[in-house]
Amino acid sequence: MEYTPEIKNRLKRVEGQVRGILKMMEEEKECKPVINQLSAAKTALDRAIAVIVAENLQECVKEQQANGDDTTDVVQEAIELLVRSR
Repeated sequence: MEYTPEIKNRLKRVEGQVRGILKMMEEEKECKPVINQLSAAKTALDRAIAVIVAENLQECVKEQQANGDDTTDVVQEAIELLVRSR
C-alpha cells in the first residue's frame, strides 16, 4: 500500500500535538487541558487508522474482484483491524 501525503500529514499533526502535550506536562499545566489534548490526539490517530484501513480495503477488494476471487476474507480482515484498533 502506498501511503498518501494526506495520511502522512495527519500523523505529523498528531506528532505535533503529542509534543505540545509533553510541553504542557513539563510546564505543569492543569489536568483538564492536558486530557483534552490527549483526547484530540487519540481521535486524530483513530481517524488516521480508519483512513488507512479504508484505502487498503478498497485496493484489496478491487484486486480480489479483478481476479474473480471472493472478497469476504478481505472485508473480515479490515473489520478485525478496526476492532483491534479500539
